[in-house]
Amino acid sequence: MEERLGIFKGDKKLRSWFVGILLAGTFTMSISQSSLSTAYPTLMRYFGVTAPTIQWLTTGFMLVMCIMMPISPWLLSNVPFKRLFQAVLVLFDVGTIVILFAPNFPIMMFGRVLEAIGVGILFPAYQSVMLTITPEESRGVTMGIVGLVMGSALAVGPIISGIVLKFTTWQGLFVIFAIIITLVFLLSFKFIANVMSLKPDRLDFISVFSSLGLIGLLFVINQLGKTGVNWTNQFGLLAVSLVMLAYFVFRQFHIKTPMLELRVLKTFNYDLAVLLTGFSYIALIVTTIIFPLYYQEVLKLSPFASGMSLVPGAVFLSLLNPVTGKLADRFGFKRVLLIGMSMITIGWGILFVFSSELNLIGMVILAMLIEGGNAFVMMPVMTLGANSLPDSLIAHGTAVITTVRQILGSLGVAVATIILTAITQSELTKGSHVEVATQMGYRAVFFTFFLVEILGLLLSILIKNSEKKG
Repeated sequence: MEERLGIFKGDKKLRSWFVGILLAGTFTMSISQSSLSTAYPTLMRYFGVTAPTIQWLTTGFMLVMCIMMPISPWLLSNVPFKRLFQAVLVLFDVGTIVILFAPNFPIMMFGRVLEAIGVGILFPAYQSVMLTITPEESRGVTMGIVGLVMGSALAVGPIISGIVLKFTTWQGLFVIFAIIITLVFLLSFKFIANVMSLKPDRLDFISVFSSLGLIGLLFVINQLGKTGVNWTNQFGLLAVSLVMLAYFVFRQFHIKTPMLELRVLKTFNYDLAVLLTGFSYIALIVTTIIFPLYYQEVLKLSPFASGMSLVPGAVFLSLLNPVTGKLADRFGFKRVLLIGMSMITIGWGILFVFSSELNLIGMVILAMLIEGGNAFVMMPVMTLGANSLPDSLIAHGTAVITTVRQILGSLGVAVATIILTAITQSELTKGSHVEVATQMGYRAVFFTFFLVEILGLLLSILIKNSEKKG
């Protein structure tokens, strides 16, 4: 650890450039994950495809991204970080250029797959590197900066794409991505250093293959709540995927050099961190997806206005991320975490109790409360989890947290969709007016996630301000 910290010793400018370039590249890639939802109608008309087909630009991206995350620790241990970072940038840039000139949807989808491979590798690696180059006593501030990528970029993605689409075509969004990533690539030659210790070993391809069960699991989760799904086939896919994942877990515990060190899960404080990161991410992603729908279906806002209504929450989240890092370093991570979980829980509770009486301003304030709470939870709890592990396992720990967070986020969105559809349809069957039925559907969603976040609040009481293991 001392050797890796020493790379920047006495040269704060070099470290700032390193962190800034890493942040710019990862932030841009993170925005690409959530930015296309606003452009769906435009892309459907351009390529002449249906809504379920165009959604694969996001669903397929997520599936590929998740399958790359468990491989990230092996890459960090076997490939010099500078070379790995540059390879990821090139991969993402090539994918973006393919999308820009795609003559049809399959070619665009291929470009998105290339982008997703890069993002899936970089997300866990980015967090691992930031933790590794930062002394434990200063990790709060550093992880606050990391939160800008992990939380804020997800929230602002649809907003940025909405603004770009207002003034240019959908290709304009990818032109911006290509310019930024190319600039980051050029600067990386001067300012990115090899900060991770290498421990070369062979990649276990059986583990890689069995980890593909993640794709099947996430695919089935994303079918929940949809109509016209062949559930016989889906249950078969789910069964095969769960068997593959069970073997993946078994193998990681029984081979000499596992691809993903799952023994990190034997640390209870780390397990709590994994769950709390998931609960925080669920609150954030459900807010960014469900609230715009509520604005359009209940408050009757236009798609553009509903997207812009997310701006205050995203700005508030972005401003709070660095602040919560400083507070965590000063007052302790657990105190900050408890404040955040309380904010999230109160937000969902008010939504459930007063949803029928809230206007746009009230909804925006509650979105700010929930997203602001996320800033107090996501990175502090990830830092607590990392501090519970030896330095040698941080890369594996961040990969596990990132993967589980993605699965729980997808599950949260699926559950919200199912509840919204089921309750609304049930109320319509009873003879309720469509507006009343829709309101009841959303109220059921708010109640469900109020209960989820109460559980998260209880778990946050159990977590400890951990001391570093040897």
